[in-house]
This record gives sequence, C-alpha cells and structure tokens, in this order.
Amino acid sequence: MKIRDKIGDIFETEIKDLAFDGKSVGSFGGKIVFLNGGLPGEKVKAEITRTKSKFAIGRVLEIIEPGPGRIKAPCRHFDICGGCTWQDLVYDRQLFYKRKQVLDCLRHIGRIDDIEVGEIVGCPEQFYYRNKMEFSFNTNGKDGFNFGLHRRGRFDRIFDIEECRLQSPRSNSIVAWFRNFITENRIPIYDVEAHTGYIRFLVIRETKNTGRVMLNIVTAAGDFPLADRLIASAAGEFPEIRTIVHNINTKKSNIALGESEEILSGPGYIEEKILGCTFRIYANSFFQTNSRQAERLYSLAFDFLEPNNDDTLLDLYCGTGTIGLCAAGRVRQVIGIELEPSAVRAAEENARLNGIDNAIFHTGSVQTILAEQPELFRSVTAVIVDPPRAGLHPKALKKLIELGPPKIIYISCNPATFARDAAVFREAGYVLSKTVPVDMFPHTMHIELVGGFYKNESKTPEVL
Repeated sequence: MKIRDKIGDIFETEIKDLAFDGKSVGSFGGKIVFLNGGLPGEKVKAEITRTKSKFAIGRVLEIIEPGPGRIKAPCRHFDICGGCTWQDLVYDRQLFYKRKQVLDCLRHIGRIDDIEVGEIVGCPEQFYYRNKMEFSFNTNGKDGFNFGLHRRGRFDRIFDIEECRLQSPRSNSIVAWFRNFITENRIPIYDVEAHTGYIRFLVIRETKNTGRVMLNIVTAAGDFPLADRLIASAAGEFPEIRTIVHNINTKKSNIALGESEEILSGPGYIEEKILGCTFRIYANSFFQTNSRQAERLYSLAFDFLEPNNDDTLLDLYCGTGTIGLCAAGRVRQVIGIELEPSAVRAAEENARLNGIDNAIFHTGSVQTILAEQPELFRSVTAVIVDPPRAGLHPKALKKLIELGPPKIIYISCNPATFARDAAVFREAGYVLSKTVPVDMFPHTMHIELVGGFYKNESKTPEVL
C-alpha cells in the first residue's frame, strides 16, 4: 500500500543517485525524495520538509551506513557553508555523477539518446582554483557583525569565515586583515533588514597566471572612511594588491554590484593571460571564475570548431571578448555580440591591448541584433555561443537556425537548457556528434560542457 507522505515524516532510505541540482535521491512510500545530504550507496535517516504530487523534498538527519565514496571534507566550514556541497565525495565520483547528469539531461529533456558524451575533463586544481570570491557583511546583535559566506540554504545569514579552500591561502589572509581593519576603525556594518550602516561586501579578484590581486569594497552611500590608511595598510601587508576599487550600492537589493564606482588606488583593473592573450579585468567584469580550467574549456571548444583562416566567427554572448579574441588569430574575422555596454567596451579595449584588428563588437541583445541587422552576418561560417544559464533566447535560437552557419559550437553552464536547445538544433537538421563535459568547479554541483552542431555530418571533427 502506498504511504501518504507528509511534512515531518521520518524514514530510512538508500541513496540511489545525485540529482542535477546536487541533491541526493532516495524514496519514501513509492515516491522519489530529493534530499539535502547523503551520497549514493548510503543508508540514511531523513525527514520530509516539502511534499509535491510526484515527489518530495527532505533533509538527511543521520548517515546510518556510509557509502564507498564518502571522505572527510577537508574544509572546517563544510557542515554550514553553502558552497562546496560535494566536498565529502571522492573526486572521481564527483566527475562520474557530473557526466551522468549530462547524459540524463540529454535523454530526459532533449529526448536524445544516440549522442556520445565524452569523458569529463577534470580539474587538476581541485582546491584554490577560483579567481573571484564575494565575502558578505551583516550585523549580528548589538555592535557585532559577521563577515564571510552564506550559511547553507540561507541567503540572510552569514558565518565568519576562517578558511576557504576555493580561492587561495592569500585570499584567506586578506579576509582576516580586512576584518581587523573594519573592527579596529569601527566602520559601521550594513544591516540588510534595517537598511542602515555602511559596509556591505568585500570582493577579492586574483589572477592565477599573472599573480595580481584586486579588492572591490562595496558599501552604501558615502565616501570610504580612512581610505589612505586602508591603502597604506594593504600595501604593507599584501604587495600583490595592484588596485582597490570602491563600489557604491544604495539599493536594498543585497548584491555586490555598485551603481557608481571610484578607484581608491591603482589602475582600477588587473590583467590575466588566457591562451596567450592578455585581458583586463575590472571590478564588475564577467570573467570565467576558473582561469586555468577556462583555458582547457576554450581549447576544447576550438577543437570542436576547427577554425581556419577563411572563417568569419560569430561570438554570441561574447562578454569581454575572451573566447573570440583567443580565436582571432585562427580566423579571418570575429564578430561579437553582447548586451552589456561596459563588457563591449572592455572587449574593444582587450582587442587593442593584444593588437587584434580583425574583431568587431556590437552592443545589444543577441535576438534583436540577429533579427534587425542580418546584413552583418552574411559571411558568417562559424558560431560560438556561451549563453547564460537560461540558454539561448528562443528568438535568438530561431534566428541562428535561419542564418544556417555550417558549424555552431555551444558552450553551456546548464546541461538542462543545453539539452532543450540541442533538440531544436537537431530538428532543424544539425548534427550533434558529441558533447564533452568540463568540471570548472570541483566540489560543487555545477557543470560546463561543449557541444558541436554541424550542417554536414561528414565534416564533424574528431574531439578527444
């Protein structure tokens, strides 16, 4: 007899799988239950926290029988931090389940089961790989504050970070130094509920290939107090800090992005090298968060692309031009499209910085420019798309198919929307011969992948 589940029910189950969003998969009363906690092969005690008609959501209360892939998470904050949800799973099993989730999305969302999914490209640097981290402030009782990262599942609660293994040991030292500076100088902390106070975030950006550091301090309105003292202290403690930027966010939305910006010291940017090109990174620039794995991702995309000197490459959602500029020496021309004007300005600056004169960039939404300026793209023979998690806008997808380039290389940070778009490309006559997942973010549930769509199946390249 089927058991009718309800909130608060406690049950035992065996974990069978890991779901796309990082939750583990158990069952209760014949219904699938997605759980926070638990690893495949484990027997757990769990509690129902939400019920739906076809599934339930719950949390693990106790690991009754540990699974074969479980290890002790090295981070002291693992039990409360919302970042590395899989740090207690041995790395080769993380890779196994990420690849499996790409397969599952292709089969269940795209209805595609005849595509080869290559071996996932693992990340050699499993810790200290991030080039950007945001650390949040919040008040904590009378005259107290927390400074660190969000508690797991709670966007309104911050815990004091002592160590994070994602960015670098130097980043941890900067966090400790900045906490002391704020405390000693009694700079008011922003209260996210009362919307009072001043300091909101510290964003640390550090280049992995050139060893440069940027601090971006995000506050409420007003000049940063004791700026000269801060600059002198930073220079004395961390000579790698090349620039300090102050972003002002007067809105209630608690995001580390300012409406205005001032440079407190240095040039206002740092420079990173990717595949032989130099890129300037500003405080609010988008840049792949794992520099070294980005090189592997882009190299894989170029393997799919097989560029030649006759190609005109269309780079959609181009951001600051990273992919297109890295490809510029291999093609006749690069045409980039990006919605954010500041990103386009940065792409143009990066082109000049690298002496690249065969790349042009257009500001606007991909779907609008493809629809309203088709004359720009008559010579396009190859396309690289790297859309946000939502995937290609339906109108952009339609216009891209109408454009009909011989090869379209799709870089995705969301296997679900990739699978959805892949089904549309295949229906339009494109061949998807292979996809390859890339692990950009070890110990998290995030997955990137590259897939190539081709008009002529006989011309699909051999990749990996």
